[in-house]
Amino acid sequence: MNLQDAIHSRRTAHSWTNEPVNQDILERALRAAQMAPCHRLTWPWRFTLPGPVARNALYELGVQLKAARRAEQPSEALRDRLRQKLLHPALVVVSQVLDEDLDRQNEDYAACACAIQNLSLSVTADGLHSKWSTGGLTRHKETYEILSVPQDEERIIGFVWIGTPARLPNEPERLPLEQVVRSVP
Repeated sequence: MNLQDAIHSRRTAHSWTNEPVNQDILERALRAAQMAPCHRLTWPWRFTLPGPVARNALYELGVQLKAARRAEQPSEALRDRLRQKLLHPALVVVSQVLDEDLDRQNEDYAACACAIQNLSLSVTADGLHSKWSTGGLTRHKETYEILSVPQDEERIIGFVWIGTPARLPNEPERLPLEQVVRSVP
């Protein structure tokens, strides 16, 4: 698939099949992420690949957080939905190395976002899809412990789920180009 086709066919998947992700595809995607533009060559991105023990711990924490938010015991349906989300697609946890300078942090966040986009386009070119996810689980102190991410040095900026989608959403309607581009003399 050429780059334009990957850009225009990339979709955010929300549900996944149980089909495993080929490790060559995952490695190629990580290499693509590593090629992202990076102001001042700070290389602020870090990628964590959680194994089965960490994935199960994230699942249990996810169930606990959802139950606490709903103030009720988790139903089997909720457990199944979280199991499908947290255990089946491949997962790349992306974190940003924190700099003391806030302007540099902003530049580094932009570089990390570019790395995630490269990763997403790479898996799309290989026939898979992805989802960049944030939320309570990505910010929870225990998540940092499960993933061995030093919370005082890095910030988790997202979970990137990768796999074969059970179904894909339609292309969202985008604003006409004329509404987002301005020309000045």
